[in-house]
Amino acid sequence: MSERPNRRPSSPSRRSGWLRPPGPAATPPSTAPNPAPPDRESVIDSAVYRDGRRVASPTTLADTFRLLREQPDGMAWIGLHRPTESQLHSLAAEFDLHPLSIEDALEAHQRPKLERYGDTLFVVLRAARYLDALEEVDFGELHIFVGPDFLITVRHGAAPDLTAVRRRMEETPDLLSLGPEAVLYAILDAVVDGYAPVVAGVQTDMDEIETEVFRGDPEVSRRIYELSREMVEFQRATRPLVGMLHGLMAGFAKYGTDEELQRYLRDVADHVTHTSERVDGFRQALTEILTVNATLVSQQQNAEMRALAEAGFEQNEEIKKISSWAAILFAPTLVGTIYGMNFDTMPELHWAAGYPFAILLMAVVCTSLYVIFKKRDWL
Repeated sequence: MSERPNRRPSSPSRRSGWLRPPGPAATPPSTAPNPAPPDRESVIDSAVYRDGRRVASPTTLADTFRLLREQPDGMAWIGLHRPTESQLHSLAAEFDLHPLSIEDALEAHQRPKLERYGDTLFVVLRAARYLDALEEVDFGELHIFVGPDFLITVRHGAAPDLTAVRRRMEETPDLLSLGPEAVLYAILDAVVDGYAPVVAGVQTDMDEIETEVFRGDPEVSRRIYELSREMVEFQRATRPLVGMLHGLMAGFAKYGTDEELQRYLRDVADHVTHTSERVDGFRQALTEILTVNATLVSQQQNAEMRALAEAGFEQNEEIKKISSWAAILFAPTLVGTIYGMNFDTMPELHWAAGYPFAILLMAVVCTSLYVIFKKRDWL
């Protein structure tokens, strides 16, 4: 990619056969003032550079195309945020971008990857940022088209902020003069550096979760699950980058890219490897914490069940005692009730031994019941 052939044709633009046919002729414009077109709102910044310095700042894609044709040794850096389909089609027609890459840029939700279509590289990155207020990780998606004399960024989401990257590159014209490969390195470096605050925030969350687990917080399971899901997304964002950067370094060596730029890229690859290892460690640690939490919850539930069983056993013992004494007291009550009825024809009423017999009967029944309940450990 260090060889930058003049890809610009003499015609105003180079159209591909895959583009849709033009629509009907446009109606004459109205004399009333019109608001700025939505296409212009998607262009975050567009500039043409020569020898590492900005020479033009066009406000539309058409002006960018025209100014780039006027600069034989220039480079265009176009930054877009959620562009429209018409914008991407115009870029594809001007820079001969492959339809599959345009389709990916339109649909988004792609995994990190690196693909080459002729003289153009298509790179997909997943940026991340840590939201302190919500204590969660927000992921963004970035699509990059790198050609011999142009670089196009298509951003979906709030991260990454490429304004700082452009400012840094413009402050170091020697690096920017190395061409689109240098800009690609700077973007990769910014995305990877953006992972560091995320790792720090996740580490803080991990420490808090460990404290909550051993404190018995009932909401910690939900937090562990949410953080585990974020780590899966983080892993998907960082793990493919390791292979991508090695492939990119091999391509830089093949096409004779500046040696200093290759060293910078190797440094980015080292940072990505470190971050990927940290994310893998986080995911494994969360799995272990979830297991520990499940064990602690199970132990707590067993203790509660044991306490309930002991309370139920004690309650049953008390019920046995109450029922036993109620049965013992019920026997003399029954005898007394029968002999307390006022009937003259009852044979025992005029029997001289009737009273002692009734008392003896009550005592025998009560003693018998007491002995029975005592043997059964009810008393």
